[in-house]
Amino acid sequence: MERKSSFQAKGIKKSFGRIQALNDIDFTIYPGEVVGLLGDNGAGKSTLIKIFSGALSPDEGELMLEGKACSFHSPQEARDAGIETVYQDLALATDLDIESNLFLGREMHRPGLLGSFGFLDRKAMFSEVEELFAKLNIRVRDLKSKVSDLSGGQRQAVAVARAVKWGNKLVIMDEPTAALGVEQSAMVLNLIRQVSSSGIPVIFISHTMPFVFDVCDRVVILRLGEIVANLKVKETSVNEVVQYITGSKKSNDIARLQQVTVQ
Repeated sequence: MERKSSFQAKGIKKSFGRIQALNDIDFTIYPGEVVGLLGDNGAGKSTLIKIFSGALSPDEGELMLEGKACSFHSPQEARDAGIETVYQDLALATDLDIESNLFLGREMHRPGLLGSFGFLDRKAMFSEVEELFAKLNIRVRDLKSKVSDLSGGQRQAVAVARAVKWGNKLVIMDEPTAALGVEQSAMVLNLIRQVSSSGIPVIFISHTMPFVFDVCDRVVILRLGEIVANLKVKETSVNEVVQYITGSKKSNDIARLQQVTVQ
């Protein structure tokens, strides 16, 4: 039986003037799957995830979310549909506490008259943060801490937790381990496993091959705006992936570029 996809892109094309950034991109990800989106600088990764997250619109092609056609004209529309993106800069409000960051722009108001006057339900929000951090096994000394007081790994964990809180259909992580130490990177990789184990698919962008092979089920490799390989991690090697990224190996097997159904 064919497995139903969580998110799919078909025939995506995007140009900036005379520059063809993406050409006929087909991409599929399944529930609970972690897919590494790889490629050298300028390969088209950033443009593609911006289309997935609503920051850009494709010139051609369509997006499918759980089998239904969808289109996003802004990042907010993508977020409303359940797609969350964790960028390298994290987009956290460092002067606010953890709870405020998780609910920024989505605050819970107190019931009744007080809520109608804008009073926030801090108790309910804090309770949800506690539950989420326990579920993801995120450890911080004090959940009421300001983000500015957290380590780099903990800040990344807050950004991931926010994505998981609202991204119930797809989470995109753009270089989440960049500039992190070994221990902090391990924390982020464990979070990716936690997210995927809950059934939420994850797109993982990274240049660190050991991390990719540690957490990904499959890798999709872009080069010059086109997909050149779509490989199961268990059936490839770091050397082969690097060869595709650099262009020293080209795919002559069309079947390998077809979407791989995860058993």
